[in-house]
Amino acid sequence: MQTTELEQLIEQITDEIVQRFGVLPAASSACRCHTVAVTSCPDRVRFIIECGADRVGLHSTAPPVSREMAQYIDHTILKPEASLEDVSKLCREAMENQFAAVCVNPSYVRHAARMVCGTSVAVASVVGFPLGATLPDVKAYETRRVIGDGAREVDMVINVGALKSLDDDLLRRDLQAVVEACRDYEVLSKVIIETALLTDDEKVKACLLAKAAGADYVKTSTGFSSGGATPEDVALMRRVVGKEIGVKASGGIRDRATAQKMIEAGATRIGASASVKIVKEAKLD
Repeated sequence: MQTTELEQLIEQITDEIVQRFGVLPAASSACRCHTVAVTSCPDRVRFIIECGADRVGLHSTAPPVSREMAQYIDHTILKPEASLEDVSKLCREAMENQFAAVCVNPSYVRHAARMVCGTSVAVASVVGFPLGATLPDVKAYETRRVIGDGAREVDMVINVGALKSLDDDLLRRDLQAVVEACRDYEVLSKVIIETALLTDDEKVKACLLAKAAGADYVKTSTGFSSGGATPEDVALMRRVVGKEIGVKASGGIRDRATAQKMIEAGATRIGASASVKIVKEAKLD
């Protein structure tokens, strides 16, 4: 799709959403992924810099802001056969490498939260995963449940069928159910749109609806569908949502070169299970 055509498409779909749901709300002024100081959260620092700051003042006792690849990564294990020991290993690796977060299935949130307690590593979990076809009130309950167990970030799967059925009301309720539950507890919300199943028009619409609902991130993929993240999709999503919210690339990212391409395309988070391999390759460059 040419740049001019894309801009016209974004403008057209934005107008339709604004007419249907009202003016798009401003995104939150900072991420809510941690309750620790700004210097422990790369997303907060990145937001300040994107707003125009050319310096960030730090207390002498604060840790330095890291720009390493590790700070972009949600170290992830969502396979159904993952054991408690697998999750424990994931958490140990995340703390050793200072990844942004660990992303685990809901049943392991409490365990992961205990393991990373007192560190800069956040715990993320998934809602409506991996199909996104559950009801909005069920997703809201899932969200509150994982937050109660210690999740500070929630990655929800959009109702893809509703998007393809042009059921905007269901999509709005689907998104608001999770985003509002996250907002109540100052938890970061990420919306998985499952790009491999969507047309470009649908990707644009899904991103605009997520932004309108007040989500903190849009995310490419679950990693369980027919395809994962591509730089082209990340670039499209970034262009649609602007700088106001994050873009997470996930699915099929198994080496540093691929991760770097996603970041260059506009990703501010990377979801990966090959995280340790990625950071080791980054250190060798």
